[in-house]
Amino acid sequence: MEIPFLMPLVLSLLLFSNGICKSLAARPPVVNIGSILQLNSTTGGVSEVAIHAALEDINSDPTVLNGTTLNVLMKDASCLDGFLGMVQALQFMETDAIAIIGPQCSTIAHIISFVANELRVPMMSFASDATLSSIQFPFFVRTAPSDLYQMAAVAEVVDYNHWKIVTAVYIDDDYGRNGIAALDDALTAKRCKISYKVGFPANAKNSDLINLLVSVSYMESRVIILHTSAANGLRLFSMANRLNMMGNGYVWIATDWLSAYLDSNSSVPADIIYGMQGVLTLRPHTPNSKMKSNLISKWSSLSKKYNHSDLRLSSYGVYVYDSVWAVAHALDAFFDDGGRISFSNDSRLRDATGGTLHLEAMSIFDMGNKLLEKIRKVNFTGVSGKVQFDASGDLIRPAYDIINVLGNGMRTIGFWSNYSGLLSTVPPEDLYSKPPNTSLANQRLYDVIWPGETSQRPRGWVFPSNAKELKIGVPNRFSFKEFVTKDNVTGSMKGYCIDVFTQALALLPYPVTYKFVPFGRGTENPHYDKIVQMIESNEFDGAIGDIAITMNRTVIADFTQPFIETGLVILSPVKKHITTSWAFLQPFTLEMWCITGVFFLVVGVVVWVLEHRINDEFRGSPRQQMITIFWFSFSTLFFAHRENTMSTLGRGVLLIWLFVVLIIQSSYTASLTSILTVQQLDTSIRGIDDLKNSDDPVGFQVGSFAQEYMVKELNISRSRLRPLGSPQEYAEALKLGPKKGGVMAIVDERPYVELFLSSYCKIAVAGSDFTSRGWGFAFPRDSPLQVDLSTAILSLSENGELQRIHDKWLKTGECATDSNEFIDSNQLRLESFWGLFLICGVACVLALLIYFGIMLRKYLRHEPKKSLRRFISFVDDKEPPKNRKKRSVSLPASSTNSLAALDVERPARPVRSGSVVDIEG
Repeated sequence: MEIPFLMPLVLSLLLFSNGICKSLAARPPVVNIGSILQLNSTTGGVSEVAIHAALEDINSDPTVLNGTTLNVLMKDASCLDGFLGMVQALQFMETDAIAIIGPQCSTIAHIISFVANELRVPMMSFASDATLSSIQFPFFVRTAPSDLYQMAAVAEVVDYNHWKIVTAVYIDDDYGRNGIAALDDALTAKRCKISYKVGFPANAKNSDLINLLVSVSYMESRVIILHTSAANGLRLFSMANRLNMMGNGYVWIATDWLSAYLDSNSSVPADIIYGMQGVLTLRPHTPNSKMKSNLISKWSSLSKKYNHSDLRLSSYGVYVYDSVWAVAHALDAFFDDGGRISFSNDSRLRDATGGTLHLEAMSIFDMGNKLLEKIRKVNFTGVSGKVQFDASGDLIRPAYDIINVLGNGMRTIGFWSNYSGLLSTVPPEDLYSKPPNTSLANQRLYDVIWPGETSQRPRGWVFPSNAKELKIGVPNRFSFKEFVTKDNVTGSMKGYCIDVFTQALALLPYPVTYKFVPFGRGTENPHYDKIVQMIESNEFDGAIGDIAITMNRTVIADFTQPFIETGLVILSPVKKHITTSWAFLQPFTLEMWCITGVFFLVVGVVVWVLEHRINDEFRGSPRQQMITIFWFSFSTLFFAHRENTMSTLGRGVLLIWLFVVLIIQSSYTASLTSILTVQQLDTSIRGIDDLKNSDDPVGFQVGSFAQEYMVKELNISRSRLRPLGSPQEYAEALKLGPKKGGVMAIVDERPYVELFLSSYCKIAVAGSDFTSRGWGFAFPRDSPLQVDLSTAILSLSENGELQRIHDKWLKTGECATDSNEFIDSNQLRLESFWGLFLICGVACVLALLIYFGIMLRKYLRHEPKKSLRRFISFVDDKEPPKNRKKRSVSLPASSTNSLAALDVERPARPVRSGSVVDIEG
């Protein structure tokens, strides 16, 4: 009876035991991973210790791989000898390893990536070369931040300090060239650029490096980005120190090779650390954690165990440690998903005749794709923080520490995180819980001690001592030579703009060698757009003169701070007002006179309607009532009306109208006074709208931007525009007028106009400036000289030198005072008062509506027969005494009873005080 019950138990145990055996069979006792490193390098030595540390931790924990031991096969491959390193790495690929840790060199990584793709072996590399991509090499897995992010951080530091140009020094291999290419892209996005870049071979001689540094010292940029290996970088710093290139004015930014070296070496020689004081460097950011502290605490014993006792843990060591753990986690998931480790030969490694290529020992990892998939899906917290890969195969949330080399060590002055893309003094891990804040206003770094032991930020550039002579283009003007012209005797350039430029140059803290190159023949004014275009084409190194700062010019060149404010104005001939006996009519336009007169009558009629029924002063014969309306209306002009208003509505309308009259009367008086006491000028042009609405010709100065502005912005036909080349042509064209071959007006910039009006008094400015611009000096885009000259121009303005130069060259004559007055009509127009008339009109309409509403209500209540005629008669009739409003007056006590007994109407008259009684009035 017990057998049936035991059989299911026995069968289940057998099945369970078979399952266990199958699982264990799928997990081999030992799995090999490979490692390709340059073991005699600092990064290679740290990586070797980190790999062994990770293997010890993984193999000591049976829950990680469930009994499988992870073993590493090390291969020492030289990074200095690319060919030898490549051969050594290819020989190593003959081993049956399921994954490769490394290589650390970008050159070898490029070669091995091709092999790893064919053999389907995931390659966990911490090579930072940005061109190594999982798109081209699917089995390439980057386990450290790419140079794309490092160079973005460098560009952010450059932009944060307001530097626009840098010099790039790099090792001439895949790592160096591709890193600088990434830097160039990042700087361009910040509107900065590499002004000079120079590479050197890995085995460069000291004399070659010295020549390189000398050439760098001749460049204008003093911001030097150093992207190289540790060995060559230290040599360059030592030589730069001997060449006095580590002092005031210089900025050195080393990529993460320097932080890796300083972090890894327990003792750095004093002469090396002294030679790099004030240098900035970057370090891949790894957050502080308990796991990191545990690894650091046992690192000393591990480094001694594996013969690298002089090396400490660096960021690269942390990433290598987590790379091994990533393989272990992926391998565990690989086995859980039924993965098996097996290799097969590749028939393509044999030629067509059957002869071997001596590569037949290489074999394909049959389930390498599956392991790669598990690696890309790992998600755990390691020593470096969150270990997870994005869609492009890079680690998520790359970040960097910004470090200042100071004293015997380093000081962290801030962080850069790809999460926000900005610099901050807050650790990146504290930002991940908040929405990214990309506002540039939030950028901040701690103070830096720069080379030369100064806390003052270097300017980042100097005018090079061996620089070529700058070719400065100067317009050779035909007219208005006070601004700039060529001296026919000496051949030199002179004028207001020349003096401003030379005085600004005198304030610069460095010498500038230049020569003026006249632009134009001097027989007519040159076209200023062309001189700016010659800067873009490198024919000129700059341009000075009366060059207006316009939008299309700022697209191709940078301008200094304006040294004179200007704008387009309209010149038009003027005539004097002739005062006549009818001058008293001039303050108002005809329209204003008519509307004012109409409102006088309207208000009179409205008040008559409101008062007619209850006020005896507004009653009488039709002739008397018409006289009353006219008299009352126009007497309000002088506040001399005699009629009293009794109704509330009438008083309200009258109050508003008297306010309107007060404003109109005051304005009329002021305008008439001006007409009779001040000499008036008049012109047919009131402003820009008159130019646009007319078909008459308009003049402009040859070479001025005014022509294109009127065509493109004001939509004035080009056929209407007439070029004028001198003040004499201005005066003649305006004198002739449009009907005799001249122009109706001239549009030009204010400085020219002021100079012109100082000699020609029968012409004046119509309206006000309709553009706001200035004149500046033009230089190539991102030119440091533009920034320094702008500062110098501001200094000239503050110390009064700019005004002195102005007074020297641009003195105005006798006509300056009269001609500077803007011409506009002094007549008062309806547009200035329509609001008052509107208020008064609305008050009249509302009062009438309320009044007729009250009358209609009374009519319907008291009149049995309804008709329009009877209603009009009702409104016209005098209000009965019983409906009138009662007034309280004082009467003698003896009269109170007698008046109460008599229900008769009495005229209102003064009475003596006494008893108070109500009478109907």
